[in-house]
Amino acid sequence: MRFILMMTGTRANWDEYAKWSKEDLEQNVAFMRAFGKELKDSGVFVATEGLGWPGEAKMVRAGKNGEAITDGVFPESKEFLAGYWIIDVESPEQAYKIAARASAAPGPGGKPGGIPIEVRQVLSGHADLGL
Repeated sequence: MRFILMMTGTRANWDEYAKWSKEDLEQNVAFMRAFGKELKDSGVFVATEGLGWPGEAKMVRAGKNGEAITDGVFPESKEFLAGYWIIDVESPEQAYKIAARASAAPGPGGKPGGIPIEVRQVLSGHADLGL
């Protein structure tokens, strides 16, 4: 079963992250690299990506004639996707355990961050969709 683990945060979270000390940032990045290696070594890794800052994002909709209509994001009212992992595991419970590990990434002072991680099954075929 494939699952996507999505790390989200608010604009305030992003602003706070930008103020972390160099040491705290290095510790967090080291954790993320080690976490990715653990996923690869255990055979559950499919993909991962971090995403750009929320201020760079645009919401796009198709206009009347199919043209792209863009709006800026509204950081005071939205959560943003910071990055994700796609994993291939045997059960939802295994995905939850991996998500909890990602959530515990170190924050300021090395304390576990408790970052919210949304876990959703990836529906990749007709059988997953019940068709």
